[in-house]
Amino acid sequence: MRGITRAGFFVLLWSSLVMEYAAAQPANAGCTASPSAAGTQTWRCDNGITIVAENGARFELKDANRDGHIDSVELSSKALLVEVPKKPGGTPFKVLTPQAIAAVRGTKWAVDVGEAKTSVFVADGRVGVSRRSRGRGVSLGPGEGVDVEATGALTVKTWGQPRVDALMARLGQ
Repeated sequence: MRGITRAGFFVLLWSSLVMEYAAAQPANAGCTASPSAAGTQTWRCDNGITIVAENGARFELKDANRDGHIDSVELSSKALLVEVPKKPGGTPFKVLTPQAIAAVRGTKWAVDVGEAKTSVFVADGRVGVSRRSRGRGVSLGPGEGVDVEATGALTVKTWGQPRVDALMARLGQ
């Protein structure tokens, strides 16, 4: 009985740490979080970027140039919906996953990390997607998506409405 109690405690502690990891972001990133529909969390940043995180998503906001504003997100599991206001020139905003890099200068898109692949879907605008190991990338437009796996071609596809709806439902949309 004692082993079961101890195991339950560690599962509870681990669950708390996972939830805290998703919520614990650098204080200087210029973003504030608030709970939203379907257990998601919405991050609003002072540079106009909005990020909706799926319940349980594991990610970290990054400020690579240390100007007090996020310029990328490192996503290790589940999904994010990202909206970046259009800005001329400058460095593109990036979402980095174990398999892929998705970069934009202004758009609305979703990134979903699974066990062996990253899926990227564009709701509005254009997104450049490449493997994390670099190589030749693809450009996605509205309604298009790509699945990035360790090997194989990056094939741009128009996503069917059921797949779009399923992903957006996970993001409270």
